[in-house]
Amino acid sequence: MNNNDVLRRFRYALDMSDKEVIDAFKESGHIIDKEGVLNLLKKDEEEGFVKCNNKLLGMFFDGVIVQKRGRQEVKPGETPRKPEVMTSNNINNQILRKIKIALNLKTEDMVAVWEAADIYISNSDVTALFRKKGQKNYKECLDKFLRTFLKGLAVKYRK
Repeated sequence: MNNNDVLRRFRYALDMSDKEVIDAFKESGHIIDKEGVLNLLKKDEEEGFVKCNNKLLGMFFDGVIVQKRGRQEVKPGETPRKPEVMTSNNINNQILRKIKIALNLKTEDMVAVWEAADIYISNSDVTALFRKKGQKNYKECLDKFLRTFLKGLAVKYRK
């Protein structure tokens, strides 16, 4: 599943307007215009298609986190935390983590999202997706699993 598909499906699931997508990018420090957003939302074969790289997708989700939850306040004496840089290694797990944070989802909420898309998963399977790679119970999130989660979000949020 490529990043443009993720962006397109997430935007659809939350019924985000072009302006909301532009604002999400702006919150993370990336300036993009409406044409730029529309080019990111196009399919591969369409004219004007622009590939969404990992950094750009990460900035979008960081902006959505700020939109939904607000900026994280830095306590006196602490240095501000830098957003997690998304790498191509286990990117689906990173996308799920950012969605979980943005929408303030608990494990049970995520189970319910998958159930809305007719996938039944246990709480321990969900928590395995958020473990660090290399830990004993780490589970990689495959494209189909992420696609199903985004489908479940659409079912839950687009009523």
